[in-house]
Amino acid sequence: MKTVVLAGLCFLLPLASWSADDYKPLNVKTGLWESTVNTQVSGALPVPAEVLSRLTPEQCARMEAAMKNQEARGPRATSTKSCVTPEDLNKPLTFDAEQKNNCKGTLLRSSSGEQQIREECTQQNMQITAMVHVEAVDSEHVKGTMDMTASGGGNQMNSKGTFTARWIGSDCGDLKKSK
Repeated sequence: MKTVVLAGLCFLLPLASWSADDYKPLNVKTGLWESTVNTQVSGALPVPAEVLSRLTPEQCARMEAAMKNQEARGPRATSTKSCVTPEDLNKPLTFDAEQKNNCKGTLLRSSSGEQQIREECTQQNMQITAMVHVEAVDSEHVKGTMDMTASGGGNQMNSKGTFTARWIGSDCGDLKKSK
């Protein structure tokens, strides 16, 4: 499930620190999960002005064309498999990257059936805000939504997505985490 949210937020966002008293793990099974994320990106890439100033006009044009091409393609579906361990369920989604980003996560709602999280980050003169809603439909099915806005360098990019995940089995096979 951690991979579901990460993929849905594209290149982005760890979820920051939480109050342990507020967090309640989702009531889902551990093991191998298959996730499908559908994302739609719009707007202009929020590249800081100091980065843009180092690019050639040709590089800027290629970057702009790639973004327009991505937006014109419409929604994009990505499927992945991930291994969910008991340790993963006993802590909020962090993607082990809190130290790498200047982010503040707010757990808005947490129960065995759903979680709602707001994330706010400042990275290299870029402001990023994301809302993630995760719902455990039952112990073998999860669904959710993501809504992200990134702004910087006079541009704003939006990414909206939905995801579903289904439990495949208790054995993670080659995806089993080594500790």
